[in-house]
Amino acid sequence: MADTATTGVAAAQTKEPLIRVEGLHKSFGSLEVLKGIDLAVNPGEVVTIIGASGSGKSTLLRCLNLLETPDTGHIWFHGQDLTAERCNINKLREDIGMVFQGFNLFNNMDVLDNCTLAPVTLKKMSKAEAEKIAMEHLTSVGLEKFAHAAVGRLSGGQKQRVAIARALCMNPQIMLFDEPTSALDPEIVGEVLEVMRKLAADGMTMVVVTHEMAFARTVSDRVVFMDKGVVLEDAAPVELFGNPKHQRTREFLSRYLEDK
Repeated sequence: MADTATTGVAAAQTKEPLIRVEGLHKSFGSLEVLKGIDLAVNPGEVVTIIGASGSGKSTLLRCLNLLETPDTGHIWFHGQDLTAERCNINKLREDIGMVFQGFNLFNNMDVLDNCTLAPVTLKKMSKAEAEKIAMEHLTSVGLEKFAHAAVGRLSGGQKQRVAIARALCMNPQIMLFDEPTSALDPEIVGEVLEVMRKLAADGMTMVVVTHEMAFARTVSDRVVFMDKGVVLEDAAPVELFGNPKHQRTREFLSRYLEDK
């Protein structure tokens, strides 16, 4: 992880965004979900995207690695336009880690095989090297003792930590998290958020769609508030939570702020 942090710091000094989104539109049939999104994510930043269900958060995140294809607009990753016809998106995806709400693990494989499949298949890594790296990441998420466990025997929190370790095994330059705790029982949400906090502290660039307001407030460098397919606010947590500019943002945050 130290190497990731060093790389992130060095890249940040260039002032070039790792990901830049301009004029992004996406519709599903007659439903316009994204209505012209502009966004930049700098190396080493943790950007959290919040908003009500249906605001377009997950669709935006899935567009960042073309799991959803934008209708119009551009997404640049390391200066390469992902929407260009000649872009080798599969190659670029190797540098973009993704953690899903529903884990997306292979239930017919044990934990270690889940973590080594992509490095061996896509990066042509030897099985021994892939297993060494996988064990390092499983140790970092506290699951080294479960390396040969069947995925189906794990708790939801354990599955999500395996999913994070699996993504890290590809040595990504950015991690995308799509509501990683929303499918978990409340008592085990904390174990996943703690892993994410450690990643942030180590300098991993992260874009996180979440309803966990405490995480957004304490871990993010920037918080993006989306409403009805547009970005209403994009600010540092202290500003967005302490002095939201839009009435809609204040309404969304009111329950959380009242609890504080």
